[in-house]
Amino acid sequence: MASVLVIGEVDGGSLTAGTAELLGAATRLSADLGGGVACALIGAGVTGAADAAIAAGADTVYVAEHEGLAQYQTETYVPVAAAIAKQDGPKVVLLGQTSVGRDLAPRLATRLESAAAMDALSIEVEGDRVKATRSSYGGNARQVVTVRTDPQVITVRAKSQDPLAEDAGRSGTVETVAVELTEAKATLSGKDQAESEGVKLEDAEIVISGGRGLGAPEAFADLERLAGVVGGAVGASRAACDLGWYPPSQQVGLTGTVVSPTLYVAIAISGASQHMAGCGGAKNIVAINKDPEANIFRFSRFGIVDDYKKVLPALEEELKKAFG
Repeated sequence: MASVLVIGEVDGGSLTAGTAELLGAATRLSADLGGGVACALIGAGVTGAADAAIAAGADTVYVAEHEGLAQYQTETYVPVAAAIAKQDGPKVVLLGQTSVGRDLAPRLATRLESAAAMDALSIEVEGDRVKATRSSYGGNARQVVTVRTDPQVITVRAKSQDPLAEDAGRSGTVETVAVELTEAKATLSGKDQAESEGVKLEDAEIVISGGRGLGAPEAFADLERLAGVVGGAVGASRAACDLGWYPPSQQVGLTGTVVSPTLYVAIAISGASQHMAGCGGAKNIVAINKDPEANIFRFSRFGIVDDYKKVLPALEEELKKAFG
């Protein structure tokens, strides 16, 4: 019996970075809770990721492989995840704060007659409970919550946990789970995949984001060039995306992608609470804005009050020296 069960995710046949982070967190929690770490891989073409899950910290990997699980659907995934959780009997179930985790966690908790704590920035054990610290009031405050019933279902924000060093020599058990699919009332007719080059926004260690203050969509070409210098990704505020200046898939904020990079550069972004909810977990925020009263400066470690057009050329040259 594992003390912590991670509901993992696989992308293109490979374990996601977020799942490796969750397995690292699960290992640290299980040291205090007792027991081991398990990982559930649900989908089509996920079997090959089992060894990577063991190398990342799992003692047991449950593989639920079925072509009918190729795309996430609530009606098909919830029963499978619940069956694995009941078989494993964990005290804690961890999921990523991803599109899958956000949908699956509360439904899984309800199916297991428990509750879910969403979007944890940090997790620690106190007694037999896990204390989850999460953002509230649009990122302006923090609250600590616990789930009183078992299993304690918790979603964890990406980049908030450190993965273990990969150990290909670790041994573990892989168990195949029999899948009996529930016939879904809704069918997936198609899926549009946003095309992006380079580092994924949610995985990037450096994110360069622009807002409506850029003045025109062409300005994002400057941000893309800057991101290319540092090996980062480009994000955008909701206002910029709503204007059609940048793809919605790159929106950072409460209703977009939540990022937690080492460095977040906010260019011509005012810093509304909805945007800060998406980037408040960044370790360092640098703001460039010509308005000295912009809210973004309340959260930034470094701030430059000036027109970004004057700042970017010099900044790009210095970054080329540092990263070249």
